Amino acid sequence: MEIPPVRPDVTRVHQYQGECPCCGERFAATPPDGLKPGSPFGRSVEEKVIYLHTIHAISYQRLSALMLDMFGVSISEGAIANILSRAKEQVDAAVADITAELRQAGVIGCDETGARVAGRKYWQWVFGCATAVLHKVAPSRGKAVVREVLGEHVPAVWVSDRFAAQTGHGESRQLCLAHLLRDAQYAIDAGDTVFAPPLKDLLLRAIDIARRREELQDNTLYQYRCRLDRDLDDLVTRPSDSRAGEKLRGQIRRVRSELFLCINNPGVPATNNASERYLRPAVIFRKVTLGFNAEWGAAFYAGVRSVVDTGRLYGLSPLAAIRRVLTGHTVILPAAA
Repeated sequence: MEIPPVRPDVTRVHQYQGECPCCGERFAATPPDGLKPGSPFGRSVEEKVIYLHTIHAISYQRLSALMLDMFGVSISEGAIANILSRAKEQVDAAVADITAELRQAGVIGCDETGARVAGRKYWQWVFGCATAVLHKVAPSRGKAVVREVLGEHVPAVWVSDRFAAQTGHGESRQLCLAHLLRDAQYAIDAGDTVFAPPLKDLLLRAIDIARRREELQDNTLYQYRCRLDRDLDDLVTRPSDSRAGEKLRGQIRRVRSELFLCINNPGVPATNNASERYLRPAVIFRKVTLGFNAEWGAAFYAGVRSVVDTGRLYGLSPLAAIRRVLTGHTVILPAAA
């Protein structure tokens, strides 16, 4: 298998001017459609620049060298920034469609991670449902960010960890059982032998049932849910033999109704791992690039990540999703008949 040499396809347009011999008014030829005066770079160049910078975390300087070495396209760092800035309008339109789709979802998962914007601490949020994924970079880690994204929409189930800003956004909440497993393991490592070990076994059992949910009958799931609730009710009445275990027991008592919605509610995951996976590329991008120099760059990156992650839900590759947005199409495809 070989890749042939790549050479840029350059189209040069000459516009001639003239002067009317009757009235003396000057006129100029009109350029063909798609070749109006403006950026010298076509859509295929824009696609590759956006894809390589946002998906593969290639800096402006390295990207300028890569475009020349691999594609024979001489492009400056300033031109790269201009390409991203011009594409922001199409990306923002796609983000508006994704936000509208998210505001119709019954089950939404959410998480956040740190970001750096102009040398300041920001937060990158992610909101995911079965049909859309939305990223947002904001200077706050508070509830106001969630309210801004959701508007008046209240999902049936909110899937998150126990962070305070993640409370009160849905009719009910499914806590991430993986986070609770980590807390239980910490208590075990701290010496607890009464509360944390059986809690860990209970959480593992719940996760296993949730994974097999589609294979089980509704009546069986109902019985499993009742048994888990009874075991949890019995467990939280046992005083622990360590400080860490007792602290964990108090926390579980406060959220006991938010642990097992995933058992008999279709579409509700047992963990928030999907949101964690959506944020992982952003963490890698932050470590490689050390953040963003301006807010518009952070917003553009979050928009492209929204487009790419939403496109993946519909079987689109990252480059195909970016291409659809730049041509004015949505990445939210109609459901197959």
